[in-house]
Amino acid sequence: MTHPTWAVFEYQLVSYRRVWRGTVFSSFVLPVLFFLAMGLTVGAYVDRSGRLGVHYLDYIAPGVLASTALQMAVGESTYPVLGNFIWTRMYHAMRATPVRIRDMVAGHIGYVLLRVLVGSSGFLLVMTVFGTVRSVRGLAVLPVAVLIGLATAGPVFAYSATIRSDGLFAVLFRFAVVPMTLFAGVFFPVSGMPVQARALAYVSPLWHGVELCRAATLGTPTAWGAWAHVAYLAVWGVAGYLLATYRFVKRLAD
Repeated sequence: MTHPTWAVFEYQLVSYRRVWRGTVFSSFVLPVLFFLAMGLTVGAYVDRSGRLGVHYLDYIAPGVLASTALQMAVGESTYPVLGNFIWTRMYHAMRATPVRIRDMVAGHIGYVLLRVLVGSSGFLLVMTVFGTVRSVRGLAVLPVAVLIGLATAGPVFAYSATIRSDGLFAVLFRFAVVPMTLFAGVFFPVSGMPVQARALAYVSPLWHGVELCRAATLGTPTAWGAWAHVAYLAVWGVAGYLLATYRFVKRLAD
């Protein structure tokens, strides 16, 4: 007999079969376009200063991979989750089956992590072609990307289970996703920012993911030690899952 969590995961996979070709294609094309636009053009100006100690393309590539993993997790945890509550009402249908609420959350998050893994694998391949992977530990960015996805998906699942209108996703993107992308060390070191902004970067899960990805591809140490970053992301993941489960219970009890 199929475990309920696996049944939810399989349902998401069946739905993904209709669109997987386009998503896999974008996993290769978007990194190529970004590296050409930012890494090789803007990077030429940054490299002249020599302040980073490495080529700008090598510096931003792992950061952009981490940011992409976060954005993919957010994308799969917003409209699809809210839609299962108010449009397709798929979660309500699952309640009429042996599937428990924690199975819904775990199975759907598992699918989100698979999407992050597939997208990050394509991104890593493009990084390798562009010569930005400078260490044999480069493959470690894949489990790190999955950990970033886990740290992101749970809290966003909880948010999506709380709101009533998709218009409120603009708040999430404007005040969380965009600031993290710009100021969490993806494009420049956070050490150059004011103390208050630096503290906010340290709180965000993306900065910890960027540190781990950059350490993996460049073979450099992280700011706080690798295991401290891993533990921080794991705490976000576990807390997010518990919060999401709680919000699902409240929402489905309405």
